[in-house]
Amino acid sequence: MLLNQATPFFDDEHATDADDLRLLRRVADQDKQALAQLYRAYHGRLARFLNRFTRRPDLIEEVINDTFMVVWQKAGAFRGDARVSTWLMGIAYRVTLRALRDGSFRYQEFAADFEGEAVEPFVDHEQADWIDKGLRKLSPEQRLVMELAYVMGHSLEEIAQITESTVTTVKARMFHARVKLRNVMPMLAGVTGDER
Repeated sequence: MLLNQATPFFDDEHATDADDLRLLRRVADQDKQALAQLYRAYHGRLARFLNRFTRRPDLIEEVINDTFMVVWQKAGAFRGDARVSTWLMGIAYRVTLRALRDGSFRYQEFAADFEGEAVEPFVDHEQADWIDKGLRKLSPEQRLVMELAYVMGHSLEEIAQITESTVTTVKARMFHARVKLRNVMPMLAGVTGDER
């Protein structure tokens, strides 16, 4: 484990990307305290993101720790083309894909967990169930871009950086996801073609 699990996590402690950039520069200079601050600032956010891939806390912690090992090694290579948060999410995404390829967790587990995750807590449980059923009809790639955009609030450019794809690919995945949702959501709600 990279850091002591007893370390408290304060997601809202960091204020701006400029603060994150200063921390990252200190990490590039091998400042362990700066790495610990960045870890505390992003642990919860990365855990929520990774929970979309698996619900196993041990795997989530492993990926987060591997992510911060990469941050420790590559902080000096950060070009500043994106926000620090986008760069970190991209690293976590790639570490997750590598873990999937290496068999750290099976794809079936990944897909099952990914499909079963509710987008966000709703007061209306029927609506939440309906939306969740619709999202389960999407491919993992389509669902990921929809959640990154609509739940986590990332721009198309940020999603492209996180997923290491082009903006055109992100737009295509979102387009196909919307078309699929438009076709399946009425059926899931029990609405027939005559009622629409």
